[in-house]
Amino acid sequence: MGHCPFCGTPVKDEESYCINCGKPLPDDMSTRLNKPLLNKFWYVPVGVLLLMSIIIGTSYLILSHKTTTAEELYNKGSVQLEKAHYAQAKDLFNDAVAYHPNFSQAKTGFSFAKTAERTEQDLEKAQKAAQEHDFQKALTLVSKAENNLKNYSGDAVVRLIDRLSEQRDAVKTIQLKEDLNKESSISDLKMLLWDAEAIATEEATQMANTIRERIVDYTHAKASEQINNNHFKDARIIVEDGLKYAPESEKLLSLETTIENEQEAFETMQQERIEQAINTANEEQEINENDAIELVKVTAKDDEQGNLLVTGEVKSVATIPINTILIEYSLSSGDGDPFATHHAYVFPDKLYPGEIGQFEFTHYDIKDKGENVQVQVDTIKWYTK
Repeated sequence: MGHCPFCGTPVKDEESYCINCGKPLPDDMSTRLNKPLLNKFWYVPVGVLLLMSIIIGTSYLILSHKTTTAEELYNKGSVQLEKAHYAQAKDLFNDAVAYHPNFSQAKTGFSFAKTAERTEQDLEKAQKAAQEHDFQKALTLVSKAENNLKNYSGDAVVRLIDRLSEQRDAVKTIQLKEDLNKESSISDLKMLLWDAEAIATEEATQMANTIRERIVDYTHAKASEQINNNHFKDARIIVEDGLKYAPESEKLLSLETTIENEQEAFETMQQERIEQAINTANEEQEINENDAIELVKVTAKDDEQGNLLVTGEVKSVATIPINTILIEYSLSSGDGDPFATHHAYVFPDKLYPGEIGQFEFTHYDIKDKGENVQVQVDTIKWYTK
């Protein structure tokens, strides 16, 4: 069977035209017997293959370019993030995602940058709320911002959390300062001390020391009252409680020793009362004649809270150590008439020859009278054992 010399389609001998391509067939039958080696349309599949190769190559180059550009934008965004330029970082991360939609790191960076911007806004709102004394709102804003950052990590996150912590401390410091200006009970002072010690600022530390001093003064005054009434157990409980808040207070530690000495002296006195009844008057007279303690000075003035504060100094002129020195004094107004009496213990508890001791007592029931009050030391008592 012959073939069309143009397209290679099988043809019959009697056919004059190719039934496929329509071209006239040659009369020479020998030319019909040779089938063309290649279809003349061989270039079609080759062209398609070449076109596909070009398309795939071009797509690869475009994708590589986009990936490289996305990575460059991401790196620039990371630099801006380190500088806390969150708006610029957010735009760069967003552009990186536009170039590479599946770039998960850029998506995370964009999300964090948006959160960081909101955090900055919350910090400004918290600062303004604190200035307006709306402390609860300020602290709520700080907590909210911290909660928004809990799913992120890295140096930029740590810096933001540190700023939030500083803002929280600043708010609490302002709140603490305001609370200190109010009239506070001893329970309030203890709570304020805990709050102050939890704030990591120098100002809060200074306020904590002030609160601690007020607790010490209150504790010393209340315990001294119990000692005066021979309620040594109650006095010890009061001092032990005060030492929880001021464990290194020399004033309270000295008073603790005073309680022990006073209790021992009281119990001994009870046991020896009958035996010493006759000698007591002569012994007390002899001690008074020896004049072992010399009053250096005594003053009365108002403290920062307006309470009357009595302070003074004594000097030991004895030749042996003197223990548990008790100063009894009376307070009088400008006309000289006494209106109150009280006592205070000298600290340190033991004075050696030539040493100076101090005493003080805060009258919480006497307010704003320091300039018009005179203090008179009536009696000074001490022990030599």
